[in-house]
Amino acid sequence: MIDYERLKILTESAKYDVSCSSSGSSRRNVRGGIGNADIAGICHSFTEDGRCISLLKILLTNKCSYDCQYCVNRRSNDVPRAEATPEEICELVISFYRRNMIEGLFLSSAVDQNPDNTMEKLLDTVIRLRKLYRFNGYIHLKGIPSADQKLIMRAGEYVDRMSFNIELPSERSLKLLAPQKSKTGILSPMGYMANEKRQALSLKYNKFLPAGQTTQMIVGASPESDGQIIRLTQGLYKKYSLKRVYFSSYVPTNESNSNLPTTPVGLLREHRLYQVDWLLRFYGFTAEEILNENENLPEGYDPKCHWALKHPEFFPVEINTAPPEVLVRVPGIGFKGAYKIVNARRYTKLDFKDLANMRIVLKRAINFITCNGKFFGTQNQLAVKNTLLLTSTDSVSLSQLSMFSNDEIKSSVLIGEL
Repeated sequence: MIDYERLKILTESAKYDVSCSSSGSSRRNVRGGIGNADIAGICHSFTEDGRCISLLKILLTNKCSYDCQYCVNRRSNDVPRAEATPEEICELVISFYRRNMIEGLFLSSAVDQNPDNTMEKLLDTVIRLRKLYRFNGYIHLKGIPSADQKLIMRAGEYVDRMSFNIELPSERSLKLLAPQKSKTGILSPMGYMANEKRQALSLKYNKFLPAGQTTQMIVGASPESDGQIIRLTQGLYKKYSLKRVYFSSYVPTNESNSNLPTTPVGLLREHRLYQVDWLLRFYGFTAEEILNENENLPEGYDPKCHWALKHPEFFPVEINTAPPEVLVRVPGIGFKGAYKIVNARRYTKLDFKDLANMRIVLKRAINFITCNGKFFGTQNQLAVKNTLLLTSTDSVSLSQLSMFSNDEIKSSVLIGEL
């Protein structure tokens, strides 16, 4: 069994990878096995900043042959090193699961010697868990870019989800800060995993990577704008059918490199990018609508408010006639609110009092809607902007370090409504 000191090092070294959502799998338990990733088989728990902590998140080793300047595990960094064998990881997972401490595993690794050697060890670990220990719980494996395609494809048959982290939003920044990695080495496995997943679905075979793929970008380590980041995000969803793109605010780990910032980026920028991600995936927005390529998201109000201010020609929207896909573009109206409006107006004409009873956030919406042709907002753009800014800063301090400063923000993060 792995000792406490190694366990501490390997779990501490894994904390910077946030791509560990545990939803989306349908792997069932089998007779005589243990664990279950089917629907409610994974219990979600969230840290204060919204990250899922239901999985044992650990590295196989933090002894890295790469020297990525932004990474705490880089070869040149003087930190305690440790490694575990596949057998030790398996024993740890089973021990924690039997004590009801975890519902699954997020397994990653630094690049030990070379990509193929590391990927072989990761593959050995998941095969042991599935075959020897008969563990049917959730497994998320972080793949090793540039590893042999056969190793990666075989891993997809045993795990629920895989991620190949892009890390930096541009090839230029990757060459500058992580010269041993390449854009091709990262995107190629994402491509053939996506193709294999599509073929499996066409054959109604859902045992290959049932929870799909994710990736992660570090925000603020390199100079790319939010506009560039969300365009890349949109492209990744379209080309590789990713389940999620995760964003991780850069935390300084290397003060000796002049190409890296010396102060933390903070979670507010990360939070705004997650809001844009929600708009792209569920609200029908495109990256080009939300932000110009070299533009950054404003801190004072959310991206949907930013879009609404840029497009006054779209408003006001008549509550009693607008289709739901138009209603959800109004600040203060999310999917639940739009559904309530569409359902209620089948029986009566709605007014502002009705909207208030439905808990529509009129403080945001009032300047963008009419009820029965009546408009009670203002057409002064500066006044509208100030109202939205006050609404937003009432909920999120511009110096915040936590997503969950109060109940309103907690609710918006959990249900994704803007």
